[in-house]
Amino acid sequence: MRFEERVLMDLKAEIERRAARRRRHRRLYTGGAVAAVAAAVTLAVPSLTVAPAYAVSTNADGTVRVEINEFKDADKLERDLMANNVRADITYLPPGKLCQSDRGKKRPDGGPPPMSVASNAVARIRRGGGLDINPRLLGKDETLLLVFSGQSEYPADWPKDKPRWVMKADIVVGPVAPCVPVDNPSYYRVHVPPTDLPTH
Repeated sequence: MRFEERVLMDLKAEIERRAARRRRHRRLYTGGAVAAVAAAVTLAVPSLTVAPAYAVSTNADGTVRVEINEFKDADKLERDLMANNVRADITYLPPGKLCQSDRGKKRPDGGPPPMSVASNAVARIRRGGGLDINPRLLGKDETLLLVFSGQSEYPADWPKDKPRWVMKADIVVGPVAPCVPVDNPSYYRVHVPPTDLPTH
């Protein structure tokens, strides 16, 4: 067997192994992060497409859909949301952490909830994965804060009653203070609800 053929066979086997590992991971919104395979050999090998960290699209009703595959590129996601009339502050934190509670002036009580499965939420949790954000429910000086604590991927044998990640949302009027990570003692005591979307 020629060297090039062995390399191609090894590359194909590695792709299949990684694809099997990805299938074992449970979905984070629309799926787990996709890994790339690189070979240090100059051959005419088809390119391998890496899934983006997130996707932003607009719905027919004017809401903005966000689907996250990997916890990275928060600044770029913020810019893409701003281009769709959504002022957002995105933060990714390691497991067991959250931002300090006081990051700015809270909006008055009685308005739409920052995030829930309800249709009147600023960020509606889709049971099929992702968030639908309604720009019309955000005031001109309001910012939607979205904080994700956890990891993009976990082993296939991760306990089903333990959170892979925890998502929290809030709305701030005016300037937003930077996130200062603090311990979240309740992180590992969060029970995963039936929707498979751990929130608090």
